[in-house]
Formats: sequence, structure tokens, C-alpha cells
Amino acid sequence: MTYRVCFVCTGNICRSPMAEYVFRARVAEAGLEEHVEIDSAGTGGWHEGEPADPRTVAVLHDHGYDCDHIARQFQPSWFARLDLVIALDAGHLRALRRLAPTEADARKIRLLRTYAQHEPPADGDDLDVPDPYYGGPDGFEECLEMVEEASTGLLAAVREHLEGRAA
Repeated sequence: MTYRVCFVCTGNICRSPMAEYVFRARVAEAGLEEHVEIDSAGTGGWHEGEPADPRTVAVLHDHGYDCDHIARQFQPSWFARLDLVIALDAGHLRALRRLAPTEADARKIRLLRTYAQHEPPADGDDLDVPDPYYGGPDGFEECLEMVEEASTGLLAAVREHLEGRAA
């Protein structure tokens, strides 16, 4: 059985493709690529059909990740086939919850950085991955660091879920 994860940011050209390709690499390293399907989308369709931001691609390539990405907009109908929908910031989380057709679908939505926490996050903790789009290269590097840190915890959670399905 395949476990399906979708990362979501605003335009699907910076943060969510970065998370998608970092997580793809983690899943492949763990030997789980046959069991986990990963993609990404944006809450809006502004960049639909466009490649990832060149700065995203450059940072990913500089750190050894592939990136062959075309932006698309998240559709509410996708909830039915997804197991986990990962929001990159609180605004995306709210937008996705509004799109969720059912309470069960809304429960599939999580903030990425909750997986970087060793303890449950306290109320008011800033768990957003900041949008690097309007900044310089340092913002893309910071985004990558946050994504990499959270990917370790996310992989552990997905692996645990897969093992639970097999039992």
C-alpha cells in the first residue's frame, strides 16, 4: 500500500518543491520509495505550469538534491487520495483547512516544522518556514535548513505509519 504526502505553500515554486525534493531524497535513502508517493502544490494558481524558482533549484542542486518541478495548484478533491498534507506555514494550514471537504480530511493537514520538534510545540511557537521569494540567497538556505531538519522527523512518522499498516 502506498502512503501519499503532498507539501503545500503559496505558489508552489519555492518552499513546497524544496520540501518535496528533500523528502524524496530522505525516502529514497531509507529505501521506501516504492511505498511513499510525494508531490507538492500551491494554495493559489499564480505560477501553475512554471518551473521552480531558479534560486530554489540552485540551492537544492548545491546541496545534492534533484529538482525537476512544475508548479500546480492544490485541489480539494486530492484529499481523498492523500494520507498527509503538509503546510509550510500557518497561512497555508488555514487555507487547506478551509478546502478540506470533511473533518477526516482536515485531520490529514500538518505544519512541516512540527516534525522538527522533539516535544509538542507550545502555543504561539512560530513553526512557519519563512517565504524566501522576496529575499536573497540566505533565505533559500534558511528554508532548506528548516526543511531538512523537519524531514528527519517526518520520515520517522511516515515509517511508523507504514509499519502500522503492515502489522
